[in-house]
Amino acid sequence: MAYLSLKEINKIYPNGFHAVHDFNLDIEKGEFIVLVGPSGCGKSTTLRMIAGLENISKGEFYIDGKLANEKSPRDRGIAMVFQSYALYPHMSVYDNLAFGLSLQGIDDEIIDERVQNIARILGLTDYLDRKPRQLSGGQRQRVAVGRAIIRKVGVFLMDEPLSNLDAKQRVTMRSEITDIHRKVGATTVYVTHDQTEAMTMADRIVVMKGGYVQQVGTPYELYFNPVNMFVAGFIGEPPMNFISSPVTDGKMTVGNKDIELSGVLSEEVIKAYEGKELVLGFRPESILLGERENALSFEAEVQLTELLGDNTNVYVTLGNDSPILKVDPHDTPKVDSTVTFSIPLESAYFFDKETELVIRKTN
Repeated sequence: MAYLSLKEINKIYPNGFHAVHDFNLDIEKGEFIVLVGPSGCGKSTTLRMIAGLENISKGEFYIDGKLANEKSPRDRGIAMVFQSYALYPHMSVYDNLAFGLSLQGIDDEIIDERVQNIARILGLTDYLDRKPRQLSGGQRQRVAVGRAIIRKVGVFLMDEPLSNLDAKQRVTMRSEITDIHRKVGATTVYVTHDQTEAMTMADRIVVMKGGYVQQVGTPYELYFNPVNMFVAGFIGEPPMNFISSPVTDGKMTVGNKDIELSGVLSEEVIKAYEGKELVLGFRPESILLGERENALSFEAEVQLTELLGDNTNVYVTLGNDSPILKVDPHDTPKVDSTVTFSIPLESAYFFDKETELVIRKTN
């Protein structure tokens, strides 16, 4: 296991493009960290700087307290799993797993023992004689993971390893990688654009946008206490609903209804935002049907429903906004009907429209 520290890390390419800005993160031994964000946010570039595949333009990177900026990838004690699997097509599964150990001059008996053990952990024992082309996508990814963990290094880096798998295989591999991490205990940094992977796998999540870190926290912290609208909208499926309105006489207007902010926000905040835009945020799954006490209640027109089995997504029109409600499938309203729903006060978020920073958190 290894401890990693990234201090003011920047990546600036020769053409002047600034891909990563002042990235700071301390990673504990054995921790599973997920870097998540949209394409081009700098997450893969950050991973490649940790691996030594990209030079660090500014900042300091430490492994176990020792400066590692100039260390070669080979000397960093790191193993990487790529999106493309990067298996040797002419080699069997056994030889793909054993290849790195053979280059290190490890004794054949020890190699065989390690290969058999890894194959047993990953469910590959019956496939050791097969070539990669004879395997499914999920099986190839297991081989790629196995080739990394067989080296017994302190740090695993994974760059969108599940992106080439179908939906069912992704769910299976998520749980398998999490289980492997639990058994092996190595420090893991995992990159994905899929927030579901981040929420289900990570000890802590790093949300990135435009090369900047937006928030670092546990899945619980990011879901319930996002620091800004980007994090609030990125974490959660469907994403958080946002409805903006200027504050007039201490009230916001949502649809055709005025919301009295007194008792919801402090008087100091209400005065500060008089005449300014405020954003109400609420998660689709946080609403309750009907009018409720200690809640913000609204009437909306139902435009579309999506039955997903365990729940129904209900697309509604509320004034000029089109929020999504998540309801029990047995309570699915009819299209073109009017539905009344309530947002419990403890589930209502408020954001500054200009800065997009949160004003009021819940939990």
